[in-house]
Amino acid sequence: MADTKLPLRSVFAPVRALFVSDASAGVLLIFVAAAAMLVANSALAHEYYQLFHGTMPWTPVAKLDTAHLWINDGLMAIFFFVVGLEVKRELICGQLATAEQRRLPVLAAIAGMAAPAAVYMFFAGGDPQLTRGWAIPAATDIAFAMGVLGLLGSRVPASLRLFLLTVAIVDDIGAVMIIAVFYTANLKLAWLVGSLVVLGIMVGMNKMHVSRISPYLIMAAVLWYCVLHSGVHATIAGVVAAFTIPMHRLSGDSLLEKLEHGLAPWSAYAIVPIFGFANAGVELQGIGMEGILAPLPLAIAAGLAMGKQVGIFSSIVIADWLGFAKRPKGASWPEIWGVSVLCGIGFTMSLFIGELAFPGYRLLIDEAKIGILLGSIISALIGYGILRLTTTHPDDRTAEPD
Repeated sequence: MADTKLPLRSVFAPVRALFVSDASAGVLLIFVAAAAMLVANSALAHEYYQLFHGTMPWTPVAKLDTAHLWINDGLMAIFFFVVGLEVKRELICGQLATAEQRRLPVLAAIAGMAAPAAVYMFFAGGDPQLTRGWAIPAATDIAFAMGVLGLLGSRVPASLRLFLLTVAIVDDIGAVMIIAVFYTANLKLAWLVGSLVVLGIMVGMNKMHVSRISPYLIMAAVLWYCVLHSGVHATIAGVVAAFTIPMHRLSGDSLLEKLEHGLAPWSAYAIVPIFGFANAGVELQGIGMEGILAPLPLAIAAGLAMGKQVGIFSSIVIADWLGFAKRPKGASWPEIWGVSVLCGIGFTMSLFIGELAFPGYRLLIDEAKIGILLGSIISALIGYGILRLTTTHPDDRTAEPD
């Protein structure tokens, strides 16, 4: 019986994994990215472009006059709001609550952002026009990376899953800080002051233990509108607003946890896929191999596929050797290397930063997308291959030979 059960399990395990929460959001992103590329290179290419970049006949916010702007500056603010909720929960009572828990993920995330940026600058730093893209390969996509990890089922130790999740969360914090500091221009003081006033009101609501969701959501929308016109990217409002949501419990789940549980599925299965479909499509006609191997896509792909794994893996090795922080419990070095490679999947955040880095330069944005897709695909395939070859399913460990 063992001879028949094990092959059947090995055949159907990846299929079952598609329906596991860890995998499904990432698998959906894979299909969305593929669909965007197919449509962008089909007879529907013009309609695809017009759908997202054509001027809308009417818009309630004059600054957002295309569907693409509404998605990137509007819908993605909700995504960043969910990220902020998750980060706050982890910092207060989760896997980042103590200095000891934070030590390795923070170190690995910092190294995993610095090394890709350095690799990027090595390949593209000679062109001043391309230097603004240094942060594109610095981001890790949580859904995509966890999706690939989910396809491996229970083969991967739980400590490694937790490590990948915490590194990606810290990585998100770093990406938000980069957007706020390096991709902010033409600040408008009046709107900035208005944003601070609204933020102060939200903090006051927290201090007064306002326990209803609606006042926070209304003020968050006002904050988003003010930040949108301030010169700071509007999505920053989502993260800032999230940090004002109360975590204290009156009965049952806290207000923060209720919001996170309610919004997380919409973010993972609607907002991020819509963003991916609107931003991942690149028309390849006329680009050719010289375009694919141009300095920008090459620098981004190398930063994701090489820089990420070198920065994260080397920082873990050094931290463990020095006794600064121990490696994930029960994980072998090849397994840690495999997860480090998976961190090179930079789909959502990288696409987002790519749009901010080269505003108005359609060719550079398209080249950046090519580099992101190449680097992410290479990282996903190699990372999956390493983990598939170096990990063992629990059933296989206990199975006795006939």
